[in-house]
Amino acid sequence: MVEPVITAWKAAHPSVSGHRGRYPMREIVNAILYQNRSGCQWDLLPHDLPPAGAVKYYFYKWRDDGTDQTVHDLLRWQLREKNRRSADPSLIVMDTQSIHAAVGVPADTTGKDASKKVPGRKRCLAVDVSGLVVEAVVLHASAHNTAGIALLNGVAAQCDTVKKALVDQGFKKTLVDHGKYLGIDVEIVERNPAEKGFVPQAKRWIVEQTNGILLFYRRLVRDYEHRLTTSRSRVFWAMTSVMARRLTGATLDSWRTA
Repeated sequence: MVEPVITAWKAAHPSVSGHRGRYPMREIVNAILYQNRSGCQWDLLPHDLPPAGAVKYYFYKWRDDGTDQTVHDLLRWQLREKNRRSADPSLIVMDTQSIHAAVGVPADTTGKDASKKVPGRKRCLAVDVSGLVVEAVVLHASAHNTAGIALLNGVAAQCDTVKKALVDQGFKKTLVDHGKYLGIDVEIVERNPAEKGFVPQAKRWIVEQTNGILLFYRRLVRDYEHRLTTSRSRVFWAMTSVMARRLTGATLDSWRTA
């Protein structure tokens, strides 16, 4: 399902020497998905996969030119159409998740979430009602309304079909005003003060499910990446794996399985 995009990319980027590459593109993609799922270091990739240098070359190339998002978006459109929905959504749900950063992550790309007491980065998602990622942004953990504005800008740039966005009480009126500017009705879903304990909020809970699915990918449990764009690319590859399985009916064991 991914092969046509990768083949077209390979044809559009021929080697200066005419060399067609030593490793099959399928194995390169397999290595990226394996590392995302297992969370291993580049140098610890299994020996039956291409060497780390070759995998990193394509991973960073596809990150920088947007090929990773192209693959992700094509699978999202196919999955939505399989579920008898239009390719692009009219309603999105937005939320943020603070993630601890690893020791080697540059300090100028991290911050501290004051409300959750989490030092690191903030992963921001905009998903449709099926929990599929429409846009992802990674910022320092101290950002919040800035993250919402960046998400809305990304969504508006990608699809003009989105008319409404649901967010939690952490977002402020600034985001609502920015949504009006973009033509998107931002609704802050407030919790009923009479309810005690955990009570899922209709439609808005789906983004929490997506956050939970991403934590099955161990490379996303903690942020190890030096660049924010790399962390964003990891989200797209994780969801590519999820959507490919849903489209083909395949299953994958949890890393929590004994």
